[in-house]
Amino acid sequence: MNRVILFNKPYGVLSQFTDKGTEGSARLTLSGFIDQPGFYPAGRLDKDSEGLMVLTDNGALQARIAHPKYKRAKTYLVQVEGVPSEEALEALRKGVDLKDGRTKPADVQQVAPPDHLWERDPPVRFRKTVPDAWLKIAIREGRNRQVRRMSAHVGLPTLRLIRTGVGDWRLNDLAPGAWRWASETGA
Repeated sequence: MNRVILFNKPYGVLSQFTDKGTEGSARLTLSGFIDQPGFYPAGRLDKDSEGLMVLTDNGALQARIAHPKYKRAKTYLVQVEGVPSEEALEALRKGVDLKDGRTKPADVQQVAPPDHLWERDPPVRFRKTVPDAWLKIAIREGRNRQVRRMSAHVGLPTLRLIRTGVGDWRLNDLAPGAWRWASETGA
């Protein structure tokens, strides 16, 4: 049976087990949190993104989780700078033109500020004169920094990005830096 780990990646952690950066760098990696040999991430989160990562010890399952052809939705809570207009939300829902082509339509809704989130270290930098808002965005592709580029394209720069779901797997109450075993199906 394939084994699956759900991990809540903290801000600033690389979504790989080794740091292939400059020699002598001391960046945090998954190996500082997960001591299970033979596991690999099924997809990535940028260093400045937080939230759910799915890891498995099976290469075929890893591909089925991460590859866009399987259309597994990835859901995010996104704190943006500014107040979203209905036009901006509708543009995201239809797909936007980025430098690497048009995105597929996203499921997007504005949501109330979540009251269950942990504090981020370092804290998000706010501008007192500019309001912010929270969006729930689900996409079915995985381009580099896609959600950030999409929100910026419609005039809503991302302040904080937290992945809360991959397919049927959910972050729920998993604390930052913690992991748990999960079923292969995500149910």
